[in-house]
Amino acid sequence: MNFQQLRILRETIRYKFNITDVANAIFASQSGVSKQIRELEEELGSPLFVRRGKRLLGLTDLGANVARIAERVLFEADNIKQAAAQFAIQDQGVLQVATTHTQARYALPDIVVKFKQSFPGVRLDLRQANPKDIASLVLAGDADIGIATDVFGDIDEILTFPFYAWSHIVVAPVGHPLVGRKAVTLNELAQYPIITYETGITGRPRIDEAFENANVIPQITMTALDADVIKAYVASGLGIGFIAPMAYDAARDAGLRVIECAEPIAPSTTSLAIRRGRLQRGYVYRFIELCAPHLTENDIRDAELLTGDEHLKRGRPFTHTDLIYWNRDQALTA
Repeated sequence: MNFQQLRILRETIRYKFNITDVANAIFASQSGVSKQIRELEEELGSPLFVRRGKRLLGLTDLGANVARIAERVLFEADNIKQAAAQFAIQDQGVLQVATTHTQARYALPDIVVKFKQSFPGVRLDLRQANPKDIASLVLAGDADIGIATDVFGDIDEILTFPFYAWSHIVVAPVGHPLVGRKAVTLNELAQYPIITYETGITGRPRIDEAFENANVIPQITMTALDADVIKAYVASGLGIGFIAPMAYDAARDAGLRVIECAEPIAPSTTSLAIRRGRLQRGYVYRFIELCAPHLTENDIRDAELLTGDEHLKRGRPFTHTDLIYWNRDQALTA
């Protein structure tokens, strides 16, 4: 049994038992992959996969158990590599941050500039992804840090910290009947087509809850993944838009205006996430500290020893009272 066999087992599951895709992913031949699987099964004395002819259909009971153990073994093997790298080189390497377009475009630029000034030898990979995929990237080790809103849930293997809080704003094209009005109600907003985020992401549940609590049914006619798309269609006159406030700038978005609402949408919290138990390079902690200055490396390490949301209940520095609230009139890091 060797690490390559365990990696092949993991990748076979990840690529839904398609040997061709596994071979391409690890830069090996299909015959080589199949040979490694056979040798592992022979060593264990029992099949790991359910087969139909030469096709793999799924895992046997033994295969499922071995896969769980293999994941832990590979995870700790990666920690060993990280420990060696941490000891040898403190200020070089790669930092992978998985986040949404909105965060990468509007919330992170000042932070990235400060990080690159402190760590010029670290390559920063900003991986823009669908919010629903960010947790999976962190779990799989394909991202050191995940940054998103409302997607991490109660995943034991993921440790989350609040980054900042914000409430949706409503934008409309210049000349819209509601522009310039004071204290516009949700009922009045519902008289017009609404363009906003896809269901379940970027604080969208707060919008749905607000209308439901007001006993109002909104005319949601379009949804999108990021605010730039929403703004483009609002500017085209197709409706009013509910967007995250960091995506709006009065000078840049000259064709749009913010509508003052009588019933603000409940705040959403954008979170930072790391894989629990993974040994992190020092610059990972520094990036988190730049995002959330109330967090320190020791705080994060201590939180890893807790379970569930206990790290959010223990008081400073993890309470929501420590959050920065986004103000569109000033930079997040001001």
